[in-house]
Amino acid sequence: MAEQVKPYGSSEKSKKEEVADMFDNIASNYDFLNHLLSMGIDITWRKKAVRMLKPFAPKQMIDIATGTGDFALECLSLNPDKITGVDISNQMLEVGRQKMQKKGVSDKIEMKYGDSENLPFEDNQFDALTVAFGVRNFQNLEAGLSEMSRVLKPGAPAAVIEFSTPQRFPFKQLYWFYFKNILPTLGKIVSKDARAYTYLPESVETFPHGDKFATIMKNCGFKEVQVIPLTLGIASIYFGKK
Repeated sequence: MAEQVKPYGSSEKSKKEEVADMFDNIASNYDFLNHLLSMGIDITWRKKAVRMLKPFAPKQMIDIATGTGDFALECLSLNPDKITGVDISNQMLEVGRQKMQKKGVSDKIEMKYGDSENLPFEDNQFDALTVAFGVRNFQNLEAGLSEMSRVLKPGAPAAVIEFSTPQRFPFKQLYWFYFKNILPTLGKIVSKDARAYTYLPESVETFPHGDKFATIMKNCGFKEVQVIPLTLGIASIYFGKK
């Protein structure tokens, strides 16, 4: 099991509870900060993952740890009948619902409260699954991945985007300098939550990225798992099928 890093380090709350609190705290500024701190490159990562799903022509989709629904919105290009976005942060979901309403897509995208490690859906329900920057926050990584596999139909794809660690000099050193110094400072100024953006590099540092994560996916019910590095290894797409 991956090492447990919690946003606030409380002995009284679980990682799951702290993650929900953290995202509730930063929800109002999340979209702005997300695109600012990634310089918008996260949008291209989602587009690439969606292109990988296109051959499957999914009709019923689920977006795990949906946040404010950016990945779900990107998936509309696949013309599904419905996308269900699931998250444990009510504040993030509320921002997402307002976003869907403004864009006129509330009939296509449902924002639903739910625990990714105990999904409120039947077995074999969805044609495709997406999750961006969410699995790193699971309290129990294996439980979350097993649930993801459970709700997918046999042969259905899952596209997981998660931060990873660049290996090449000097990009690796520049990456960690930005991640540990500049990003937390900007995040604190805008979000007023000092821990949210120091938790980010800490959680990335301990996450089993690359082949290690691919192996965990396979152990949790996925097959043909591919690892596609993005932008010199800043992040990766993990693409597998049930």
